[in-house]
Amino acid sequence: MHTGPSTRNLDGDVSCGTRIAVAIATSGRPVIVGQTISLLAQQSRLPDRILVCPAQESDIDAVSLPPQVEIVKSSRGLPKQRNALLRACEGIDIVVFFDDDFFPHELYLAEIEDLFRRNRDVAMATGDIIADGILGPGLEPREALAMLAAVTSLDPEQISIVPNGYGCNMTVRMRPVRDLGLEFDEALPLYGWLEDVDFSKRLAQAGRIVKSNRLRGVHLGIKGGRTSGFRLGYSQVANPVYLARKGTLERNRAIKQVIRNLLANLVKVGWPEPWVDRRGRLIGNVQAGFDALRGRLHPERILSF
Repeated sequence: MHTGPSTRNLDGDVSCGTRIAVAIATSGRPVIVGQTISLLAQQSRLPDRILVCPAQESDIDAVSLPPQVEIVKSSRGLPKQRNALLRACEGIDIVVFFDDDFFPHELYLAEIEDLFRRNRDVAMATGDIIADGILGPGLEPREALAMLAAVTSLDPEQISIVPNGYGCNMTVRMRPVRDLGLEFDEALPLYGWLEDVDFSKRLAQAGRIVKSNRLRGVHLGIKGGRTSGFRLGYSQVANPVYLARKGTLERNRAIKQVIRNLLANLVKVGWPEPWVDRRGRLIGNVQAGFDALRGRLHPERILSF
């Protein structure tokens, strides 16, 4: 593991010996998270720390994990688990949040370190992923590994400003996170749904949010371990409305998000994809609509269903 000491310029930015932690929240996927962790040993720039936060003990096979992996305890819920990971990152300069089913290219951490060193005004970075299984039935690990193996070289760097990081591969500079006292919003329970958008918006006041084409990886989009279709459908309405009221999601974007999800569930409920509970999502959308009319709409309501 890389263990060089951190030194800082007078402006507080890391100048050498950058300390990088990989932080993974996981729930219900002990096998796949083990494979993700094993890939970190293949990084050309090894992480200084690897922290894993399971929703419950059965979510990881602690016996088979490498000895350097640190287990962080938390109650269930992606925002809660990621907050526990943030609190455990004392002395860390950069935290790389990977989903438990995100397979990074072997140069990912080296590219992150280089990007943050050369761009001191970047507060968050996210990658240009090779494939995203969340958009379909999901990808098998062997498929993802084959895609990564096919990337024999990286394209010339292209960095673009984006409104938010993508939670499956989202890197934050810890100095502004600490200075602003930022945490993920725990009022977005369980799977979270747009917690990355909310966190990005609040961090954006400290620096640029960027996307780099040299941060490569594959998001498997494994379906196991996710929340129920009904609860997700409720969150598809409640969370955008909550964030719009909070001011971390533009009103027009929130309206478009709700309408897009509702129409997708309506159109496809008769012929749903095998991997999507369209009926459950639609019922959740409708329940959220009723709650909105009664003034009871809130993300945490899913915990009562």
